[in-house]
Amino acid sequence: MSLMNEKVTFQKNVVVADVIGNHKNVWEDFYTCHATIGGEGMASSKEKEEAGTIVEDVGMTVTIRYCRKASEIGSTIHRIVFRDEIYDITNVDHMNFKKRSLKFSCRKVRR
Repeated sequence: MSLMNEKVTFQKNVVVADVIGNHKNVWEDFYTCHATIGGEGMASSKEKEEAGTIVEDVGMTVTIRYCRKASEIGSTIHRIVFRDEIYDITNVDHMNFKKRSLKFSCRKVRR
C-alpha cells in the first residue's frame, strides 16, 4: 500500500435534540486515520461558471486501510475533513471487496 502520510477525519451527520426538544442535524467526528491523498486536481477537477463568477470544482481521492469501522462509511451520511477543508464523498470503492483498503472519491464543499 502507498504512503498513508496524511491525516483525515470522517464525520457523520447525526440528528441531536437540544434542551427544549428541537431537532437539528450536526456533523460529529466518526473516524480519524491516516490516508493516501490522490488525484488532487484530477481531470474531473475544473472551473465552472456559476451566477456570473468562476468557481473551482476540486476533486480528489482518499485511500485508507480497511477496518470494520471504516467499512460503515457511506457517501450519503459521511464527509471528509482534510487540512481544515470539507469534502463530500461522491463514491466509495471497496477495491474488489478484498478487505485491504477503501477508496473514496470526493468533491470539495464550497463555503
